[in-house]
Formats: sequence, structure tokens, C-alpha cells
Amino acid sequence: MTLLDLTPRTAATDRMSTLPVAIIGAGPIGLAAAANLVERGIDFLVFEAGDHVAASVQQWGHTRLFSPWKHLVDPASRRLLEQRGWTLPDPERAPTGAELVEKYVAPLAELEEIDSRVRLGAEVIGVTREGMDRTRTRARATTPFVVRVRTTDGAIEDVLARAVIDASGTYRSPNSLSSNGLDLLGMADIADAVTPALPDVLGRDREKFARRHTTVVGAGHSAANTLLGLVELAREEPGTSVTWLIRNARAVRVSSSPDDELADRARLGSRVDRAVAEGRITVLDGFEIIRARRADDRVELVGHRRDEVVVHGTDIVVNATGFRPNLDILREIRLELDEIVEAPKRLAPLIDPNVHSCGTVEPHGFRELTHPEQGFFIVGMKAYGRAPTFLLTTGYEQVRSVTAWLAGDVVSASNVELVLPAIGVCSTSLGDGASSCCS
Repeated sequence: MTLLDLTPRTAATDRMSTLPVAIIGAGPIGLAAAANLVERGIDFLVFEAGDHVAASVQQWGHTRLFSPWKHLVDPASRRLLEQRGWTLPDPERAPTGAELVEKYVAPLAELEEIDSRVRLGAEVIGVTREGMDRTRTRARATTPFVVRVRTTDGAIEDVLARAVIDASGTYRSPNSLSSNGLDLLGMADIADAVTPALPDVLGRDREKFARRHTTVVGAGHSAANTLLGLVELAREEPGTSVTWLIRNARAVRVSSSPDDELADRARLGSRVDRAVAEGRITVLDGFEIIRARRADDRVELVGHRRDEVVVHGTDIVVNATGFRPNLDILREIRLELDEIVEAPKRLAPLIDPNVHSCGTVEPHGFRELTHPEQGFFIVGMKAYGRAPTFLLTTGYEQVRSVTAWLAGDVVSASNVELVLPAIGVCSTSLGDGASSCCS
């Protein structure tokens, strides 16, 4: 076994020390990294592809999180905010995604020392080292990173950085509807009838779903939230119906354990169970999708079910199969990823969804997040790869440890502490692409 070198090397030259740390993503985790760097006195730039901070969170802003406020605010961010008179909302109440942004993320981003360093509408399309691809080794650790950015007007520029923290998340890269993980055959023909996870079926997207048959694909919390929304819509709009399609032989999903400290999550499973028992949700289990096709103005999903080829017709498909990390932008970075869940190799055994729930994940920090590329870290949901057990409080401790390491404070970086709520199983134990929504 090769011993992990704990010595910070990101400022090994005078030139490197003058460069900022590049943070990819202005969601809760990316901005928490920024807040920690503010406290450390380290310059940074935050690149956000959306036209506002936490753009992905706002896509599912109508959805209520499982965690109450006391588990949703980063300690360093809270210190900066409270210096300006901010107060924590009711610590025992769980907010919606929109409330999380409005009452916490947006005020954090508006702090002068952070706002001046955030670039909106700036999509990172590649990361490398200056003047070298991934094959070159000599002087690599002391060579600046190059972050290639595309702005909303199509302009492309390269920005130099001393280190890179990738907190871009996974919401923009969902798993395929196809059971084999490849792009679904026929997807181009039905794309206009497929929606991402967590559509606002009772609000913004109501007319799209009302009086139509929707099939929700997936067995995790995102699927459960959408199913319950559609059940309510069906009560209000006659002619609305919902099918729940899962690839497993039975509906193993989320915890309804009374021991779950996150009460909203504990109730979710029992509410879905009740709706199924009442016939409000039709369950189509053991269905492995292999292709899709158009049938006049409807969609047909073709798959294997109990050794037979089955065709399922529907009007709309909700892809709630979970998410995966977008690794395309990191082709020139030397990564060490687990071959199964695509998480950093040292972290993967700690978050394997076949073994761990959100509440049993061990404390971890820069050591577990380190790659062969010195000064490069993937944090937050993206660090979990395809594992669905992420909680925001876990990501906050990740960035605290990483930023301490970047500051040369190995003692603080190594002293990782993580107190999580007592929880039941966070997702399906059968790997059906359950998502982690919502923390």
C-alpha cells in the first residue's frame, strides 16, 4: 500500500501562491467552500453554470427537504452571516429547496467577500494543468491548473488556479432510463415526453401532468416525492393517473422506520405504501427497460419483465433513476475513482449504498477525497459518485477539511468530525438508482 502524502503542495511556488482556488458550482457546498476560504484568507473564484446561485436546487425548490435547518447550514457560512445580523431559521423545521436558497444560500452569496468572487453563467467545460495533459508528470504538482470556462454568450476563456474544488453536483447528469446504463434506445423520439426528477406537478408543471397518465421510473426519494404529488393531483384533476415503474422484483425504497430522526423521511415510505394499497398508484415491478418508441401521441416503454417482453404505454415519463457524476470535464485530470460507484477510491467503501445509510457514513475529509492530482478535490454530491446517500452536513465537513489542507493546516484538516442524525435506510438497497433528494 502506498502511503498518502499529507503535505500541502498547492502553493509551492511564488506564482502558485498568487493564484485563486477555483470552485466549480455555486450551490450550498460550493459556497460553503468559499466561506471556509474566506475565513482562511485564501483567494478564490466560484464558477456557476446557471444564471443564479444554487440553480439546481431551485429546479426542485418546491420539494421539502428531510433535514431540519440545524443540519443544513455550514458552520463557517453561519459565522460569516451572523456577523451581518443573520439568524438561523427554526432549527427543527425542514425547509423547501426554495426556502433553503432564499433564507440561506442567497444571503450567503450576497456577502461582499463572496459575491465579488462568484461568476454566474460561467460553465466549466474542462480542467487541466497549464501546458500539460494528464500524461505528463515532471513538475506537475507545482504547475497551475487551467479551468476552461464557457460563458452564456459563447465566449471561452482559460483561468489559472492554484487548486480546484469541484462541487458541481450531479443534478444535471441523471442516470439513463435504460436498465443497462447506456443511453436509452429510442430516447430521441420520446425526449419531449420525458421530464427530469422532481417536476413541480402541483405548481409550475401542473398542466403538463393534469388529466394524463404519468409513469415514474425509479425507486428512491425523488420518485416517492413525485408519486405523492401525482396522487394529490389525481384527487384534484379527474383523469390523472400514475404508474410506478421499478426494475426490482419488489418495491424496496425508503425507510419508514420510527427510529429515523428525520421524521419527514420516515413518513415518506409509509405514505407511498398507503397510496399503493389504496390503488392510487399502479406498481409495475421487475421491469427492465430496453427501448422506447412513439405510438401516435403516446410513449411506449419496451422491456423485460419476468422473462417476457412487455410494452407499457404512457403519456409522460419522469426519470427519477438517480444521478451520476459528469466526468467528461475531468478527462485531463488524474483521478483515482472506485470502479463501481465512481467515487474517490478511499471514500467509496465508506458510502457503499449496499452497506451504509446516510447516518452510518463515517467521518471523512481531505484524505479520502485526495486524488493523484495534487490540489484537486471532488466534494459534495459529486464526491459520492453514483451512491445516493449524501447529506449536506457531510459535504460541509468535506470542504472544511479540504480548505484546511489547502491552507497548510494539516492538523485541522485531519481532525474530521461528523455528527449525523440517526437514520433508517437512505435508499433502496438494491441499487435501483435511488436519489438522495432531499438532504
